[in-house]
Amino acid sequence: MRVLSVASEIFPLIKTGGLADVVGALPAAVAPLGIEMRCLVPGYPAVMRAIGDAEILHRDADFFGGEMRILAARAHGIDVFVLDVPHLYERPGSPYSAADGKDWADNAQRFAALALAGARIGRGLLPGFVPDIVHAHDWQAGLVPAYLHYDEASSSGPRSVFTVHNLAFQGQFDKALLAEIGLPPRAFAIDGVEYYGTIGYLKAALQLADRVTTVSPTYALEIRTSEAGMGLEGLLRARGDAVSGILNGIDTQVWNPATDELITARYDARQLVARMRNKSALQQRMDLTVDPRIPLFGVVSRLSWQKGLDLLAEALPTLAGIGQLALLGAGDKLLEEKYTAAAQTHAGRIGCVLGYDEEVAHMIQAGADVLLVPSRFEPCGLTQLCALRYGAVPLVARVGGLNDTVIDASEMALNSGVATGIAFAPVTTPMLEAALSRAAMLYEDRASWMRLQLNGMRTDVSWEQPAKRYAALYRELAASRS
Repeated sequence: MRVLSVASEIFPLIKTGGLADVVGALPAAVAPLGIEMRCLVPGYPAVMRAIGDAEILHRDADFFGGEMRILAARAHGIDVFVLDVPHLYERPGSPYSAADGKDWADNAQRFAALALAGARIGRGLLPGFVPDIVHAHDWQAGLVPAYLHYDEASSSGPRSVFTVHNLAFQGQFDKALLAEIGLPPRAFAIDGVEYYGTIGYLKAALQLADRVTTVSPTYALEIRTSEAGMGLEGLLRARGDAVSGILNGIDTQVWNPATDELITARYDARQLVARMRNKSALQQRMDLTVDPRIPLFGVVSRLSWQKGLDLLAEALPTLAGIGQLALLGAGDKLLEEKYTAAAQTHAGRIGCVLGYDEEVAHMIQAGADVLLVPSRFEPCGLTQLCALRYGAVPLVARVGGLNDTVIDASEMALNSGVATGIAFAPVTTPMLEAALSRAAMLYEDRASWMRLQLNGMRTDVSWEQPAKRYAALYRELAASRS
């Protein structure tokens, strides 16, 4: 079986968040199950540098106003198709915005182009790879099901799967662009791509994909409610059983404390004592007081309202009174300023690195006692899965995928020996402060704390089970086509 994955980023070629990790890991995860998956990604400068020489599979002299090539390449062990359209993708900045943080003005065209290329490959544009399934990810690939649905030149084609990684990012654009992006007038309807008078890329996928998945079962339920549905809850409820949740995994080769070259001391569940060397190294890296007795809290996150990092900023006096904080992240400028100021006010207790640094991310997972994820909503979350793998006890809000992956250290769970972390609700500053205090008290009970660590490290956070779910979904859809 062949599956074409269409996404705006893929690790390790280009990454801004967890989407890239999932897209990069899934091909290898489903390969042992008899599924050949290739991913189509835009030819950003970083991607073009990574692939080097590539095979040209298709050319088009006028594709969204310029020359286009579809390339086949293998880079970092991943087979990819690259959509090389220089006038759309060959520019500095992130995949979505310029250096000033503002979205590219032509994002509607840039990601319509990605989706249209994906739909054409799905219809057989490349004879050497004709997919049974096209799997599109997030709003940037949201028009793939629309292009497949409104293609009047063909009555047959692949079935489509669309995965929502974060419903908050929807891709809404002026309806005047409909003809320019190659959709017929009839597509602008409530049962098509129309969304409150705009063209809704995400909405189009939720409406027209054969199946919709989210990245955790709890999130699949949450987005059917007015509290978390972001205006799309009615449509999601109407899709019924076509919407489901499949939990993410992580690459357990990249995230493996026994072999990790980015940490000071490698260890596993049988050698937890070696982990203390990583704590000392992290304290030194973050200019914190080197003391094994102080509970060290870690954060690896985008600094944003969604991630609850404003709540943690409010709770910093409480945290600094009971432990230390090592934070890695970037985002909201006001939050960046608050954490920088807190590091100066609480010298030796709070340290932060603004931006993203892969080595520091690994150091935090290997050296922090507690990994904080106080998100207001979280489709799945990957950082808490890494924490479980590394023996950093996750402290999470009881939402979305965090709820699905962390078993709270309640008295019953502790007595039963199944607890893996600390969960709190509702997501407020007082409840977060209470959870921080609970973590500090648990940390004093070394035997109970070690059981939490070992339970987490023994948890299966790999792609093995999620891959089976995806493979079953692909086969079910492919069988329904015949």
